[in-house]
Amino acid sequence: MMTSHGNMANAIRALSMDAVQQANSGHPGMPMGAADVATVLFTRFLKYDPSWPEWPGRDRFILSAGHGSMLLYSLLYLTGYEKPSIDDIKNFRQLHSPCAGHPEHDELPGVEMTTGPLGQGLATSVGMALAERLQTARFGELFSHYTYVLAGDGCLMEGVSQEAISLAGHLKLGKLVVLWDDNEICIDGSTSMTTSDDQRARFEASGWHVQAVDGHDAEAIAAAIEEAQTDDRPSLISCRTTIGFGAPNKQGTSVTHGAPLGDAEIAAAREALDWPHAPFEIPENILNAWRAAGATGTKLAADWKLAIDALPDDDKAEIERRLSGDLPATLTDAINTYKRELVDTPQKVATRKASQMALEVINPIVQETIGGSADLTGSNNTLTADMGIINRDDFSGRYIHYGVREFGMAATMNGLALHGDFIPYGGTFLVFTDYCRPAIRLSALMKQRVIYVMTHDSIGLGEDGPTHQPIEHLASLRAMPNVAVYRPADVVETAECWLAALEDKTRPSVLALSRQGLSQLRLEHTDDNLCAKGGYILREADNGPAQAVLIATGSEVELAVAARDILQADGIPTRVVSMPCTDKFDAQSAAYQENVLGQNAVKVAIEAASTYGWDRYVGTDGVVLGIDRFGASAPINDLYTHFGLTTDALVSAVKNKL
Repeated sequence: MMTSHGNMANAIRALSMDAVQQANSGHPGMPMGAADVATVLFTRFLKYDPSWPEWPGRDRFILSAGHGSMLLYSLLYLTGYEKPSIDDIKNFRQLHSPCAGHPEHDELPGVEMTTGPLGQGLATSVGMALAERLQTARFGELFSHYTYVLAGDGCLMEGVSQEAISLAGHLKLGKLVVLWDDNEICIDGSTSMTTSDDQRARFEASGWHVQAVDGHDAEAIAAAIEEAQTDDRPSLISCRTTIGFGAPNKQGTSVTHGAPLGDAEIAAAREALDWPHAPFEIPENILNAWRAAGATGTKLAADWKLAIDALPDDDKAEIERRLSGDLPATLTDAINTYKRELVDTPQKVATRKASQMALEVINPIVQETIGGSADLTGSNNTLTADMGIINRDDFSGRYIHYGVREFGMAATMNGLALHGDFIPYGGTFLVFTDYCRPAIRLSALMKQRVIYVMTHDSIGLGEDGPTHQPIEHLASLRAMPNVAVYRPADVVETAECWLAALEDKTRPSVLALSRQGLSQLRLEHTDDNLCAKGGYILREADNGPAQAVLIATGSEVELAVAARDILQADGIPTRVVSMPCTDKFDAQSAAYQENVLGQNAVKVAIEAASTYGWDRYVGTDGVVLGIDRFGASAPINDLYTHFGLTTDALVSAVKNKL
């Protein structure tokens, strides 16, 4: 007779193999192998409330090995979450089913993050564990919780895992527990074909507490989790499991990884597991045991709510504001006051410096911002005087030295944002968005307010040359759905772009900022955030309707303004459109876009980057001045002349077209 634990774990195995079989698609091996580990965690340790999935005091569980999604869907159903229903599970991997092939954050309450790209769940969990330490330092033990991760061999092979475990060990994030599904199988076969790493030694070398257990021994798993909870270091528990456990002819082999078991093997598994129940049928006594386990957190959550309600009104209001994602009411007025000051005393600074100036206004007001840089603090200008540095002994600060870990930084920021009470921003060079890209993509997919401060945005960085000069990056980031890419032209636009990014709760933003100083072009004040419209008329044509419209972003707007003056002097009425954010501009009404871009005029766009995508604004008869090859190492002025990005080139382009 199977133990109660065994029957509960077998419910996960049965649902997983049945759902994959019905979908004729999916990954049954990992859920079947890790079912014992998950059962111990969800019935004995994890603090959660299925009736309040967003309970801020809950433990976080991240399925980093997201291909094993049926493990998570089974757990959510069995423990009593409203979704998924058994019908949702029967429609696993089907159109409009919340049980997607890989867990998606927006589809089901209880899915803490979108996983599937291996390693990112583990890396993002570092941000969640860090957020717990930060929140506890601010508001006390009410916000204390554990962050548990179930990771596979593939997660540990991915390079981002090293960035993540190194940072977590350095910060001594003691409430982070990684359960490694150590089944020695990858898609192509045995992991021995591809790696000989001593994973436990690797974690130990990064300052982790490490244990190894039989992943099918419930008591050993429980004892290991208890020991992990008593250690002040992050913990790795290596759980040796058999992939596809219970499938007598296929378990332990790669064929169970990513394909249905087949009717015959499922029948054999039912016999081997002593599970004589129909597909998708969970006996009442087993389901009741699971539901009882899920209900244990309800009182904890209710007590937590009472404790929050008992706080002083100011503390309670601040916590509620942060959790809602709302910004302080005074922020917009503060930005407008700052903009007025800039109009009175214009500044010629690099927009990376302008970003820091804006943050000096923002950070004292928006106390939930958490800044950082991937070892480029002095270049990105991401640190402000009031922040304080976060370290393993003091989490009261608000600035993280991420080290040279661009991907790890971006994933950690996703975790900070997902935690629900912080607004993370972090910096590196724009060219290194290539290193951050998978995490930026998940920021967008999960609709998280993460702000990427990307400086040295063009050939304007000069002598560092083509390895550091971004060419295709703006176009490729603009092509990514649900990302707002801002390239401000001056100090005023930079402040407006920061405000727009902070106000956007449902997507990440990229701020592309210059190394070189840029003249202030906005010399009249308006309370309107013009950059939030994406594009606007910076200089209108004089002496008649515009015969030419110059469209520019960032450092090239200054060139467009100078070209306009020449063209106006030559009798050609010319408008300048600043386009700091094409994503925002595209979201405006057709009437607004037409009003800004005009009709019956020559349109010329200029940007020190790839020309790809600009034809949508200039039309088939327009001209785009840009760079469709890699850059070069030289002083900035020589580079702009060499690549034909000059005022004279703009003037000539207009006159040739006219």
